[in-house]
Amino acid sequence: MATSSVSKGCFVIKPKDSRKRKLPNAADYFNNGKAVSENDKLRFSTYQSLWQQMKEETERLQEHLNEKIFDSLISFIKKSCIQMNSDVNDWSYRMRYSEIPTAALVLGVNVPDHEMTLQGLSSLLKQSVTPHIVFLQGKECTTVKQILQKILMQLIGGNGSDEEKEEDLHHSFEFHQRKMNCSMVSLCRWYNAITKRPHFKIESLESTFGHLEGGKVSPSAVCIHPVFALNSTTKSPTKKKKSLLQHKEVHPIVIIFKDLESFVPKVLQDFVVIASNHVQRLPMVLVFGIATSPITIHQMLPHSVSSLLCIELFQSLSCTDHLATVIDKLVLTTKFPFKLSGKVLQILNNVFLFHNLSTKNFVKGFQLSLLEHFSSQPLSLLCCDLDEASARIQNLNHDDCELIRHLQSFMDYVDRQDAKKQVELLTNDQNLKTVTETLLSSLHVYHKNYFPVLKCLHILASSLPKYPLGRQIRELYITCLESNIWELEDYTSAFQLLGMMAKDELVCLLQKCIEVLQASEHESLTQAIKTLEDFLAKFQKLDDVFVENVEGTEEHKARSQYSLQKKTDLYQLQKTLMEMKELKRSRKPSRFEILRMNVLEFMDKLARQYLLPPETQPLHELVYFKISGELRRHLNAAPRAALQIALSNPYSYLKNEALKSEEGTITNVAPDICIIYKLHLECGRLINLYDWLQAFATVVCAAEGKDPDKDNGQVDGVLYARFIRAVSELEFLGFIKPTKQKTDHVARLTWGGF
Repeated sequence: MATSSVSKGCFVIKPKDSRKRKLPNAADYFNNGKAVSENDKLRFSTYQSLWQQMKEETERLQEHLNEKIFDSLISFIKKSCIQMNSDVNDWSYRMRYSEIPTAALVLGVNVPDHEMTLQGLSSLLKQSVTPHIVFLQGKECTTVKQILQKILMQLIGGNGSDEEKEEDLHHSFEFHQRKMNCSMVSLCRWYNAITKRPHFKIESLESTFGHLEGGKVSPSAVCIHPVFALNSTTKSPTKKKKSLLQHKEVHPIVIIFKDLESFVPKVLQDFVVIASNHVQRLPMVLVFGIATSPITIHQMLPHSVSSLLCIELFQSLSCTDHLATVIDKLVLTTKFPFKLSGKVLQILNNVFLFHNLSTKNFVKGFQLSLLEHFSSQPLSLLCCDLDEASARIQNLNHDDCELIRHLQSFMDYVDRQDAKKQVELLTNDQNLKTVTETLLSSLHVYHKNYFPVLKCLHILASSLPKYPLGRQIRELYITCLESNIWELEDYTSAFQLLGMMAKDELVCLLQKCIEVLQASEHESLTQAIKTLEDFLAKFQKLDDVFVENVEGTEEHKARSQYSLQKKTDLYQLQKTLMEMKELKRSRKPSRFEILRMNVLEFMDKLARQYLLPPETQPLHELVYFKISGELRRHLNAAPRAALQIALSNPYSYLKNEALKSEEGTITNVAPDICIIYKLHLECGRLINLYDWLQAFATVVCAAEGKDPDKDNGQVDGVLYARFIRAVSELEFLGFIKPTKQKTDHVARLTWGGF
């Protein structure tokens, strides 16, 4: 009977399974339940290859964007640790004796991206500064003791970011926890053993740390000056410093607080006070990951504690600038053949702006779009490089050719051809393959011209007040994808504002446009580059003409000013003003105004020629993902609707034929919570629990073949427990709540169902 209690003899021990679990073949999802064909395998391999290229490009982009701030952080950490191979260190004089070097890293409100940024920082620190990196989260560090446990556990594991290794070490760490006191003294001893530094006697601190219980610690109990912690053979701090200077390299312990705002202020204060008394024996650097504002540090830490930190501020790149760069490298490029339609890009943009501001989630949405495109479009195997697509076209079978003929864009293309060519396209597969290869090549050229001209139009429009065509290029791109942009009123108003632009501003914008077109290196835009360069040369000639005519203009202004200033009556003044107005109206436009008008007409011509919507291009379905409803269903979750659908129609999720039922009926074989939910839909605002229980027993007994009136209305204990559990689950989901109006009733919180 000594082990009669289950809680005394039951332990969870996770076995170490060295064998890798066999994952299902992902290519099976591309066949819609049919046998896997060669085209399905080819589509899946194309998806994998294309996504791998995009992923690598995103990672390189992330490293490039964070390169500047990472370099500054690494430089700060290197300088903040006292260099042991020099007699004088300027940085050490900036810090007081007990100050801890602290980097306040403002990451922004895009919290999902913080993990990726901090992991990149950790990798660089391990390569160039120190292998001792610790990650702390507020939800795991509610006491000082837990902070010290996490620090020791991650340092012993050697990789604080590896969650699996940390979990494996957790059990062994708990086993030795009684022998090793989780204190700063233990951390100092571990660091001295790892770095083979001189060990100092600090028994007083070890005994003092016994006051730490449940995270409550008296800072005064551990505020012992390092001088008194020295060995008796050490006579002065000066000799100690000289002995330490013999070491050439110091590997500090970098403690990264991922989410500073979620830490308990009192716990953080106690930890800083304790750490400041060991910073000379234990080189530490704190990195505060801040999502809101640097003022958070002073709100959480009083002046007496914040004065123990030597803080330097670091500001990361804003999430909107990061997204603009990602879109430029993944979307507005011909490097990757896959493209997004206007509605799909608008959904991803809205999720970014109104939900999380996370570039990481935007890339995940982009990956989901790529996967859905290759899964739903059988001809997506041609969504690859142009040379590879030409080889794949020749291997298409008759069924694939029929799929091409049924594309709406190809049908429109066939309708524009003469009768003889229409017959060839609809009957001759070889001729179809040749035309398909030509159309894909034309689609590639369309994108080569589209993106440089789009960027030029954005350069012109982004300099206008109130941004009629959008401030970001993604807004302009979405507009161009959905319609003919030159038919919009905003486009007309934008060119009207450009018609009032000064010469210096217009010349600067033209120079930027020329640089963008030259970077495209496409032959069809060579003539456009030459025309813009001619416009620039003409603007330069206008400066010489302006110098020659400036004297005549000044003389004319002086004459007009004299005629207005001389003494006259009201009639003569009105007559003079009318003459000046007529003269201004009948004045011919200047050479600059004519040249500016010609420039705007040329840019408008480029937009009308190259910024056609993708729907005008044959075979655009092969590379453009347009199923916005599927993407919205995955990204814009509606939990209430999903819950009500699952409870009212469990077949939609469980796919059990026995659960099929007519609308308005209750299936007696459904899960208990589904039966409870449907019964509660028949009640009013208040639900009698006894009546609810009797109705539930009637439905369940009918499923089990029992007579509900056999026990004179008494409900079986097991059935009663099932009812209580189902009601509790329904209350947890927010459909009902207890009410004080009637003790044996519950209140209904929702009305209607799906």
